[in-house]
Amino acid sequence: MPERVILSVGTKKGLFVAEASRNRGGFDLRGPFGAGAPVDATLIDRRGAPRIYASSRNMFFGMKILVSTNLGRNFRETGSAPAFSKEDGRTLINVWALEAGAAEGELLSGVEPAALFRSRDGGDSWEMDSAISNHRHTPHWQPGGGGLCLHTIVRSENRVHLGISTGGHYLSEDGGETFDAFNQGIAAAFLPDPYPEFGQCVHKIAIHPDNPERLYIQNHGGFPEHPGIGVLRSDDRGRSWRSIAEGLPSDFGLPILVHPHDPDTVYVVPLEPMTRTCPGGAPAIWRSQEGGGSWNRLDRGLPERESYFTVLRDAIDFDRLASPALYFGTTTGQLWMGRDGGEDWNCLFHSLPPIHCLKAAVV
Repeated sequence: MPERVILSVGTKKGLFVAEASRNRGGFDLRGPFGAGAPVDATLIDRRGAPRIYASSRNMFFGMKILVSTNLGRNFRETGSAPAFSKEDGRTLINVWALEAGAAEGELLSGVEPAALFRSRDGGDSWEMDSAISNHRHTPHWQPGGGGLCLHTIVRSENRVHLGISTGGHYLSEDGGETFDAFNQGIAAAFLPDPYPEFGQCVHKIAIHPDNPERLYIQNHGGFPEHPGIGVLRSDDRGRSWRSIAEGLPSDFGLPILVHPHDPDTVYVVPLEPMTRTCPGGAPAIWRSQEGGGSWNRLDRGLPERESYFTVLRDAIDFDRLASPALYFGTTTGQLWMGRDGGEDWNCLFHSLPPIHCLKAAVV
């Protein structure tokens, strides 16, 4: 069967799946699945036969995890969703992250209130990772604007990086058995001490598998008294961080991601810090091909004015073709595709529900 490009699109009103041939000449749309329930996390798992996973936050029936084994033609509920024990005392509010684990059939999930869960059977059962839930910092974390959420899980070799709002960046170097906070250089300008050990409002973490030494963070910036704290880079596997925000119109934003074929090429979506919308009403993706050394604006085909949308932290992704396309979804329901790594943009779908998350894959 020829390769297909699959987009898994989580929205305020359910999950949609878009499919196209590898020339991306036109996408067919399926859905919504889990209709009416917000989807804040999705995963296209390409280990073995592809599976699409998605969270489903139903206000009447609680949290569900959906799975498809036929590229999104239909979905079923897994055996269970992450849940806290009665002894723990916390109540699950949302699932913010779904990622493939190290072993076959293993999934990792980040949730709100901030905790890490693991499934060893493709989502049919879940157990809480006590290493982060029982960390000495955990009782002191406070919710950010989006809640107290563990929203980012990045695996690299035997390391696991976690992004927690507002906890900061935590790193395990033993596969998740223990975690330590590594926030040197990451500011929390909303606190009396702007450089605490923990408590930063990290928005997203990105890495390229070919260079695990280097990581990028989109942090909570936008503070005039602390300029440049919003976009950061680490060259020592996340142990310390420095600003790479110079040249951007705003250091506030939500997503950050790395080009699939080049660890030196990184993308951000600057937003106005007070409104969380495109600066000046003119949207653009900003790209650095020098690891943050300089930045270029990518806006060909995007609206030139009077466009005030938001791109959420997980609503942007690449496919992995030889000349990859970049996709992003907006809170006003547009799904955009940028060919050649974002050089030329066109809108695939104009009127979806508000887009919360997006994953792309070639299968």
